[in-house]
Amino acid sequence: MLDHDRTPLRTGRAAVNGTSLHYRTAGSGPAVVLLHGVPKTGYHWRHLVPKLTPHYTVVVPDLRGLGDSARPADGYDSATMSDDVAELMTSLGHENYAVVGEDWGAVIGYQLAARHRDRVTSLVFAEALFPGFGFEDHTALTAENVASGMHLWHLGFYFQPDVPEMLIAGRERELITYLIKFERSRPDSATPDAIEEYVRCYSMPGGIRAMLAIYRSMLVDAEQNRQASQRKLDIPVLALGGSAFIGERAESQMRIMADDVTGRVFDAGHDLAEEVPDEMADALLPFLAKHR
Repeated sequence: MLDHDRTPLRTGRAAVNGTSLHYRTAGSGPAVVLLHGVPKTGYHWRHLVPKLTPHYTVVVPDLRGLGDSARPADGYDSATMSDDVAELMTSLGHENYAVVGEDWGAVIGYQLAARHRDRVTSLVFAEALFPGFGFEDHTALTAENVASGMHLWHLGFYFQPDVPEMLIAGRERELITYLIKFERSRPDSATPDAIEEYVRCYSMPGGIRAMLAIYRSMLVDAEQNRQASQRKLDIPVLALGGSAFIGERAESQMRIMADDVTGRVFDAGHDLAEEVPDEMADALLPFLAKHR
């Protein structure tokens, strides 16, 4: 991963919240932390980082259990994972920062903003649904969900004990390649280097276990989100969606959680920072500049 000068990002590890996070960082100026989803790693942000580093100090962690971060036995609920990031940012000397999250990283980013309100200055919530507010509805096999492309069959599958681990072992490449390409309207944006990086990380010992643990924490997440929603965020939020996947639902769900929400939908699928990085940057940079 390179910054705007094509200098490799600095990498490190930090002991935080009972685990160890691998992170990359570059740039100067106000801090922005980028939180990836599943089945991805911090490498997901490689196209967006050089657009940010001329203006911001960018921090790109691999979330708990994912990428090159440690894989502890527990702590895969969104609140705990958000506290990981808060401690990481403190350890790096960033007391205030903007948060950009996508997929599970967006839900974790919301919890980060809700739990550390004095530190998060703005939130970008990309291509995500909230457990407790409709995410679970897409696990049901209904004509509406199938027709809309939002039958998320893997959620129910991942909840079964032991069987997913048995069936996925040795087939990580096939599963990750299918999921990454199926959820995009531009499957060619899943470049070989990205697929190799994601497969490398999720094939390491504990990689699939950690991924499944995040999904298996959904009911805990649902209660955490319901509790947090009782006090709306008062920071500006930019909700981003891809027309071929979550789309405008990113904005409509975020309006339950925050007062100051702006929405944008792109001609894309689920992985905006890899499918339409230039368009995403065009929306992101003015928003961050306005609220830095």
